[in-house]
Amino acid sequence: MAAQNSAGIQTLLDAEREAQKIVQKGTLQRMYAEPTILNSPLRLRMTSLPTNALSLRTTDRTKRVKDARSEAQKEIEEYRNQKEEEFKQFESQHTSGNKKAEEDADKETNQKLDEIKGIGKKTGPKVVEDLLKAVMDVQPQVPTRVDQPVA
Repeated sequence: MAAQNSAGIQTLLDAEREAQKIVQKGTLQRMYAEPTILNSPLRLRMTSLPTNALSLRTTDRTKRVKDARSEAQKEIEEYRNQKEEEFKQFESQHTSGNKKAEEDADKETNQKLDEIKGIGKKTGPKVVEDLLKAVMDVQPQVPTRVDQPVA
């Protein structure tokens, strides 16, 4: 009885495998069917199917991989361009603050220089007069403590 059950199971498994092959063949035929009009009704004319379905799947797969790769490359380029644009905007916003700080520092420096020049013009003649007086009116003085006599 057990042998009869296993034989029945084996028959069912064989039938299932054969059904899968038929379905796969039909799927391949449907994939490669070209609609053409023959006489008046619309009929499907089958193109020549490749002898090896595996090679067909491989070429289709490589085509899809290439398409996916090129699509990914396009997306990467778009993303890179978007991020570069964002960086340029960020940089321009933040460097404009630095430019303003630079301009303020330049203004402050110029004001200080003008102030120093004004003071120099005002007191310049007196400073020159004091320097000339110190150089021209020499008053030598002996130091109060001399350790060794000069020979």
